[in-house]
Amino acid sequence: MTVPLALLGLLERESSHGYDLKRDYDTYFGRGKPLPPGQVYSTLSRLARDGKVEVGETEAGDAGPDRKRYVITDLGVTQVETWLTEPVAGEPHLQTVLFTKVVLALLLERDPLVYLDIQRAAHMERMRELTELRMTGSTIDSLLADHGVFHLEADLRWMDLTAARLGALRAEVRS
Repeated sequence: MTVPLALLGLLERESSHGYDLKRDYDTYFGRGKPLPPGQVYSTLSRLARDGKVEVGETEAGDAGPDRKRYVITDLGVTQVETWLTEPVAGEPHLQTVLFTKVVLALLLERDPLVYLDIQRAAHMERMRELTELRMTGSTIDSLLADHGVFHLEADLRWMDLTAARLGALRAEVRS
């Protein structure tokens, strides 16, 4: 997900201050990786420059600086609508980090099974964490954890398949 489109979507819901946008972004999308405040304001600045948001009225802050209220424009609404209706492409590149590490291990005459075992253990630990989150978290947390678990499961299946085909891969890479 891109930050500008997420912020536009939040603004389509209602006009907001940058502080409120950051809070909402972190609540819904920033689990584990909150959005830096500077990124919020630089993104809003670019969106305003591009005509997708307008700076509305400035309001006095409670104990801090004045706050600008941002309002989405028709162009911004159109961009959100277009983005929401476009399908997300599958993995665009066939070469992943996992694959690269296995091939490099073979090229460097190291045992890729050592790497695969270390990676498998890390994936299993992360799956345990996500499973706990699925059971104890909110619906949002649970759905995000499900997404992560499904990706980890696919990686684990790939690691098993790769381990089973290492002989053929070794021969192909070293030829």
